[in-house]
Amino acid sequence: MSKQSFPWWDYLAPKFWPSWLGLASMRILALLPYRLQLFIGKIIGHLFYRIAKYRREIVQTNIRLCFADLSPEKQEKLVLDHFHSLGISIAETAMSWWANENKLRKLVTIKGIEYIEQALREGTGAIFLGAHYTTMEISGRLFSLDHDLAASYQQLRNPLFNQVALNARERTFHQIFARNEIRASFRYIKQNHLMWIAADQDAGIENSVFVPFLGHLAATQTVASRMAKITKAPIIPYISRRLDNAQGYVLEIFPPIENFPGDSLEEDAIRTNQLIEEQIRKAPEQYLWVHRRFKTRPEGMPKLYSRKPRRAKMK
Repeated sequence: MSKQSFPWWDYLAPKFWPSWLGLASMRILALLPYRLQLFIGKIIGHLFYRIAKYRREIVQTNIRLCFADLSPEKQEKLVLDHFHSLGISIAETAMSWWANENKLRKLVTIKGIEYIEQALREGTGAIFLGAHYTTMEISGRLFSLDHDLAASYQQLRNPLFNQVALNARERTFHQIFARNEIRASFRYIKQNHLMWIAADQDAGIENSVFVPFLGHLAATQTVASRMAKITKAPIIPYISRRLDNAQGYVLEIFPPIENFPGDSLEEDAIRTNQLIEEQIRKAPEQYLWVHRRFKTRPEGMPKLYSRKPRRAKMK
């Protein structure tokens, strides 16, 4: 996708004024000291926990399913902790888009970069397998400070936020691809580049298989298998994690998955899910539990989530 200028004049109508106010608040937030950013983000998350009933119910359902061994009190604490983490991710998004590079460098430790460097020395390119953590946006910026990285891009519902996010990610990443630019992303990897993917969300049954995820069958995308088969590039897992006490972030990169793709899509999906599960358990509140991970159900199994409220369209 070619880089674009920001057509701010297209967003001057009154319907965009609340969005401009939100963006201005984020821009100010990006200038504050890091510890204060985390504190404000936690407050935002706490308010979201109180008012976002539908999303809170999704998180509660997911936590109840995936952490059935916890007491109801500990489950609810994990729900609240997740909303705090979610609120902090808003501050982190502001940092990702506008924070000073020197400030960001002081916040990140990267482990295992040798696995990426080895793949690129061998000329194979690499597929960077992540997951939807609340630290996802900030980790992309942090990794891209010193390393070229490409990612796919899904449009946001709000057109102004979409344009701002698109421009910010074009500044951050070496290349970004729309979700339908599949062949272009394959060519990019084959040219000995690094491509980030996350295939841990429920995208329906098409190009997915039902395999266990934290003890429950979940529709799991097979994109990692298909990309590895076509590009011949190694799958290199990683995790991004926010550290306690405002100590910043660790991006931990793991060795390439051996013998991948394997004998079946189901086998591959089980292996990738197990990798993600292992990392989730290290900081469970930082996984994106507001997503309906078990939305698509095997035939005959009951639905787990209440009906999604209808949202008004921007006119």
